[in-house]
Amino acid sequence: MQQEIWRRLRRNLRMLSLGGLLAAGSAMPALLACESGTHPSGLPPLSAANADNPARIALGKTLFYDKRLSGNGQISCASCHQPERAFSDGEALAKGIGGRSGTRNAPSILNAAYNASQFWEGRQPTLEAQALDPFTNAREHGLASEDALLAIVRADPAYLNQFRLAFGAAPQSITASQIGQAIASFERTLIAGNSPFDRYYYRGEQAALNASARRGLALFQGAAKCASCHRIERNSALFSDDDFHSLSVGLQRIAPQLPALTTRLVRLRAQAEKLGDHVLSEEDVAELGRFALTLKPADIGKFRTPSLRNVALTAPYMHDGSVATLEEAVELEIYYRSAEAGYPLILTPAEKQDLVAFLKALNSPEASQPPAHWR
Repeated sequence: MQQEIWRRLRRNLRMLSLGGLLAAGSAMPALLACESGTHPSGLPPLSAANADNPARIALGKTLFYDKRLSGNGQISCASCHQPERAFSDGEALAKGIGGRSGTRNAPSILNAAYNASQFWEGRQPTLEAQALDPFTNAREHGLASEDALLAIVRADPAYLNQFRLAFGAAPQSITASQIGQAIASFERTLIAGNSPFDRYYYRGEQAALNASARRGLALFQGAAKCASCHRIERNSALFSDDDFHSLSVGLQRIAPQLPALTTRLVRLRAQAEKLGDHVLSEEDVAELGRFALTLKPADIGKFRTPSLRNVALTAPYMHDGSVATLEEAVELEIYYRSAEAGYPLILTPAEKQDLVAFLKALNSPEASQPPAHWR
């Protein structure tokens, strides 16, 4: 296994690619009619199986903003997913209880309902499971156990009434699973489309994109080779392939200890250790990416392709927050795409500015000015 790990690492370090930030592809504006109703332009419909009721959404919102649900009473879900920052936090690495930093950049949870799995390495399959993980992580909410979480909720008469309305639950029958379901119900309302790009591409509003952003779109889908990982489909655009790629970001640092790290992680998994505890507390383990979940050598250093929607509002970037600005990201993208292709990808300063202009056109009005029902 170690030989295979080293073979994969050498390949990754040769083929550096920054598909983790820049994006997605179709060729010409779709000029499709908008769907009727209030569903945002540019986004696919959510599965009917995920339909939620108002009582669960209201309960989930209360839970999401409640700082009491932490070891020191000072951390809520909104501490790292702030509505005024497009539900990110502006930090390179998320800070939890006691101001302690983890190992991950807090991703925006806008449109997270569309993700096939959750977290940077996809370690949880659903929004419901994702919502529960932070409560008992020592670098996040810092509660000792799910029982401690339940004790806080069951002792609050207002919560008891909300759980009764949402689930018909008596106090002692309230479960952690119901807490996860409620928060996920609220998160499914955090849907943001209707960007200038969407209005141009899907509604045919030619004035929605200025000339620079239109040139950036052409580059994005063509010469800049941004479209392979962050996709624009004919009817909608999530700006992600919902896959995991090795970008070699951070791998150089851990290369000398990679055999020992992978061996240790295999042992921890065999002991049924909680994966998130190690991923968020140990920098070197965190850089192993999806390998931490699958234990497949091919997954070393692989991380989720993030959506680029509202990307101009969520700096810094990448799983470790190591890319500070969109301008820096464009420069890195050019370098890594060149390395991947085996020949230089040459863009002029003006073309780079056009790419940035296009990325800024992916901001949704809801992300820039969150509606009251999100707060």
